[in-house]
Amino acid sequence: MRAYILKHYGGPEGSLLMDIPAPTPRPREILVEVRTAGLNPVDFKFRQGKLRAILRPKLPLVLGNELAGEVIAVGSDVKRFLVGDRVFARVAKDRAGAFAEQACVEEDLAAHMPGNLDFAAAAAVPLAALTALQALRDELGVKSGQKVFISGGAGGVGTFAIQIAKWLGAHVTTSASKRGEALVRSLGCEEVIDYTTEDISKAGRRFDAGFDLIGGKTLEQMFEIVKPGTKIVSVAALPEPQTAIKDLGGSRALSAVFWIISYGIRSRARRAGTSYRYLFMHPSGRDLALLAELIEQGKLKVTIDKIYPFAKISEALSYVESGRAKGKVVVTMN
Repeated sequence: MRAYILKHYGGPEGSLLMDIPAPTPRPREILVEVRTAGLNPVDFKFRQGKLRAILRPKLPLVLGNELAGEVIAVGSDVKRFLVGDRVFARVAKDRAGAFAEQACVEEDLAAHMPGNLDFAAAAAVPLAALTALQALRDELGVKSGQKVFISGGAGGVGTFAIQIAKWLGAHVTTSASKRGEALVRSLGCEEVIDYTTEDISKAGRRFDAGFDLIGGKTLEQMFEIVKPGTKIVSVAALPEPQTAIKDLGGSRALSAVFWIISYGIRSRARRAGTSYRYLFMHPSGRDLALLAELIEQGKLKVTIDKIYPFAKISEALSYVESGRAKGKVVVTMN
């Protein structure tokens, strides 16, 4: 089968399309004929070696974290899926493998595709939508009537986060450029701050929760607009000790490292009377099934920026890395 392989960490030259043997499913796995795969910032960060402190799989490795396709074989202990089922999944973090014509996925990490989506749209859902759901519902505990600020609402995670926050009953404000304003408003965002001309910190301390998708200066400004006693969750800044404990297996050594590198951000949060949490989402077939229900009910829409053929996956990854995408980028295998 054809697959996009990471040979060595670094720039694009360390990855290439090549033919490798097809995988064989273990007892609790399904074998999926991949129709489409979604691209995310974690893909190029992994290729660059920026996640080696957390994940160090043996190279060469098939890259890719989310997919949609059709089940073509099932392991002996699989109960929830049959050959021919249309599924989507965020694959295991330590295994990857979505950028290939076939991939093995643990049964508990997959879900049946929403009946109203094609493969391209379905592949755009798992990683970004799971990240948004787990940040807003589980970490921030967003409730009806609350005011939530989401930075970078026109991006892949942001487009889902706006809609999920609205589903939870929140009033949503986001930052976006003029080019992205129409998109975020179409998804339900009530207020938009144009980050190219406006200072986010001038918005006043009126938000009950903050979801940071940008990091850097934007995160700094967010500490000035959330209420004391509230929380900011980021997927774009630096991990802190809870990241190691809750998201990465409880490694004390990693927790100590994260304590050091996040000291500045945590101190900034304390001065603002808030708390800070960095989230590494976890793959979940159960959460994906919930997201599928929301999509089928028309409560969650998928925003796709571009679709590339698999042969141009390097070009697609470069586009994601440029930061210009509005919504998701996917590759199609055929």
